[in-house]
Amino acid sequence: MAAISVHQFADCITCHAWSPDQSMVALCPNNNEVHIYKLVEENWERIHVLQKHDQIIVGIDWSISSNRIVTVSHDRNSYVWNEEGSLWVPTLVILRLNRAALCVQWSPKGNKFAVGSGAKTVCICYYEQENNWWVSKLIRKRHDSSVTSVAWHPNNVLIATTSTDGKCRVFSTFIKGVDAGKPKKSGSGSSDAKFGEQIVQLDLSYCWAFGVKWSPSGNSLAYVGHNSMIYFVDHVGPSPLAQSVALRDLPLRDVMFVSEKLVIGVGFDCNPMVFAADGTGASYLDEKKTATSSGRYGSQFTEAFGKFYGSSKQGTSNDKGRAGVHDNCINCIVPLKKPESTKTTSFSTSGLDGKVVIWDLKNQEDLLEYL
Repeated sequence: MAAISVHQFADCITCHAWSPDQSMVALCPNNNEVHIYKLVEENWERIHVLQKHDQIIVGIDWSISSNRIVTVSHDRNSYVWNEEGSLWVPTLVILRLNRAALCVQWSPKGNKFAVGSGAKTVCICYYEQENNWWVSKLIRKRHDSSVTSVAWHPNNVLIATTSTDGKCRVFSTFIKGVDAGKPKKSGSGSSDAKFGEQIVQLDLSYCWAFGVKWSPSGNSLAYVGHNSMIYFVDHVGPSPLAQSVALRDLPLRDVMFVSEKLVIGVGFDCNPMVFAADGTGASYLDEKKTATSSGRYGSQFTEAFGKFYGSSKQGTSNDKGRAGVHDNCINCIVPLKKPESTKTTSFSTSGLDGKVVIWDLKNQEDLLEYL
């Protein structure tokens, strides 16, 4: 897996997101601003600086369907930014939080977004046409600690969360008038799921949990723990199947599904790590890692495939391996896929070293069967 481009935008980056056509990137340089860069004649030029938050911005997402940007900050506020001519105009979203907002993500249809917070609360926000503003409904009293990440199911109704209480949960976010029809609980027959109803709680981790993501089909999800573990869960519902994979390296912070059989994790090891599933068992490219699984769970996911250091594998020990393209913790991974494309063949990462790195999967022959 090759790093096809490396860009040093700042001393430190907390998060980043791409425009729908991937011609622009929005990032936070570890302050209360969002900088938007555009590729002009092979050089990235800063064309906008979005200033409205009072404290550090920790979440940015750029909607593919509406071209809106949503931001959240430690100041407990969220803004939706609309492009009007040559300006980005902010609209304040009332989150009703008494602690910092920590993460944000648009729903697949772009008509809702979710905000996780340090108030043990998830805010589901949607646009109310009658009053011309963004409103939020809260999922309360379900988490025992801060909500560190949120991930929308492809059906636009279910949402997965991770928390520093070590648990991963799945909720229904059905809102009458916003979502069509009546939602069904995943894997639970014909039962209707109301807003805020918990579908399942996964108690696989005994430490902080981060970076939950759904597979493209929505049949599986993955998340990571601060104990250097990654968890894969199939058949999410009353009787899930799961696998816990222990890593010899530093903990991960975020994950991304490339396909149903391929997952990439990033974190404190400073290099992307690739996990693959097949029907025959574990296969790994570099050095063997130890996998542990719970006795009452099984999974289609197998051991890690390997980790890659830029365009070549560098070093033979973990200490040398961490001297890759990134020089510090990777805290954000974003898929790069055109709206009309069905496959993800590249992705970008950003980290505390202030770099945004674009990685290519197309020319990795040993991964082609999993794409």
